[in-house]
Amino acid sequence: MNKTLIILLSVISFHTAANSQVIGVKSNVLYDITTSLNIGAEVAFSKKITLDVSGNYNPWEFANNKQFKHWMIQPELRWWFCERFNGHFLGIHGHYAEYNAGGIKLPFGMYKGLRNARYQGNLYGGGITYGYQWILSNHWGLEACIGIGYAHVKYDKYPRCNCGSKLASGSKNYFGPTKIALSFIYLIK
Repeated sequence: MNKTLIILLSVISFHTAANSQVIGVKSNVLYDITTSLNIGAEVAFSKKITLDVSGNYNPWEFANNKQFKHWMIQPELRWWFCERFNGHFLGIHGHYAEYNAGGIKLPFGMYKGLRNARYQGNLYGGGITYGYQWILSNHWGLEACIGIGYAHVKYDKYPRCNCGSKLASGSKNYFGPTKIALSFIYLIK
């Protein structure tokens, strides 16, 4: 996967330099609320097509062995209804993450076992996204989007404490929300 990502980023860099396209740099406020560091970049390929690549990282452990440690990358190809970085868009996204989480309560009753155990593993999948971007000024924008899709989640289960032997291993298939964002974006023209 690393070679594919390097090739993709090289193509984006070459295309951007050769065609003087617009680049957007962004941060998702909703990830910030979960203490996850994040940054994204979006490159325009034409009037209606962009490629967005975002990454998240959360290294923190909280009191009582609560943690949602992870890193994730989520590339997305977007088609804009009118023009890039303005108005409605549809996207196709993929995602890969590695995580170490436990002692937390997720919304909608998802993964109830996280309250009393620690899970460590990875996930991968993809989905579709709908979003909208508002132009705030010549260089600033605000973007909201939501995505639904699939994730294959592999895990090893451990006691919630810092040490302990592996209790179980397994995997799950997840269908539902796979992306949600409220991002500020700075456009470099």
